[in-house]
Amino acid sequence: MIELKPATQAIIVDEILPHAPETIWKALTSSRLIARWIMEPTGFAPVVGTRFTFKTTPAGAWDGTIHCQVLEVIPNERLSYSWKGGDDGNVGYGSRLDTVVTWTLYRQGDDTRVRLVHSGFELPRNEIALTNMGRGWKSILPRLGDVAGEDD
Repeated sequence: MIELKPATQAIIVDEILPHAPETIWKALTSSRLIARWIMEPTGFAPVVGTRFTFKTTPAGAWDGTIHCQVLEVIPNERLSYSWKGGDDGNVGYGSRLDTVVTWTLYRQGDDTRVRLVHSGFELPRNEIALTNMGRGWKSILPRLGDVAGEDD
């Protein structure tokens, strides 16, 4: 018998921000700055294996905690972490989510092309998360650019 895996989808957002990769990197890896463009992380450090959390709106059996673990760190180039939350007992918002967020930075003259790939959304279970987070990431990238120019 062949076991079929659920179909997975990814959110991909690609933007050019008017900062050097080192400046964007600082905004991606400083807890104080991360809190200003997405949510406040608890326990974050840009070190492979580091576990950290974000807290968002709870739903049903899910307490709103997003559990993350740093998977890859290449300074000024790539940051990747797992993004897990939700609960098997929930349908729609708050359903179990087991995904990966990858930030890749490419220097383009004085600017940086930032490519975000948030992968592993299982359909149909994660369809609402895919839609909501797809919209969310599109608004978060410009905020990342705004915060990148600020002091830590």
